[in-house]
Amino acid sequence: MTPQRRGIGEMAASSNTVSGWAIRYNEPTMIGGAFIERIAPGAFAKSLNDVVMLWSHDDDRPLARTISGTLSLRDEGGMGLWFSADLDPENPDAAVALSSIGRQDTRGMSFGFRVRKEAWLEPESYDALPERTILEADLFEISAVVHPAYPQSEVSLTRADHNAMAASGRRAEAAMRLRGIN
Repeated sequence: MTPQRRGIGEMAASSNTVSGWAIRYNEPTMIGGAFIERIAPGAFAKSLNDVVMLWSHDDDRPLARTISGTLSLRDEGGMGLWFSADLDPENPDAAVALSSIGRQDTRGMSFGFRVRKEAWLEPESYDALPERTILEADLFEISAVVHPAYPQSEVSLTRADHNAMAASGRRAEAAMRLRGIN
């Protein structure tokens, strides 16, 4: 087998990993035009053991899972819930997800959960919406979606070649600064 050569400017996807923010804490979003919702920091802290990543909330299209070791979730304090998932390109749904996320056609994340504890703030004026803060909930799934309810969420393809080139460039810039070259 002959190795394939890459053209100028062409970058191979050397990773089947997607990552990003499944949930951003304390970021408001409107739910169905009826109320404003926020997720409190640590709301899902007790339920990160068995979470599945799905393609567009479809239980028949699993992409990764925490108990299989293909999905990792990390609570980042006040910022949100970070995730990283290793997708199997042999799985047709994962191949579609890798392509769509890599092209940035799919950029957002959503999540399925059951509320255990919440707080409501009633509006002071007639034309304002009530606000709900999720204080504690069970997280069942996260999903890569085209239209997320929380637009602050994000997913992208992790490209090791791109990350290595960026790190190399930062090291070169730092070395030039040390030498007094701007």
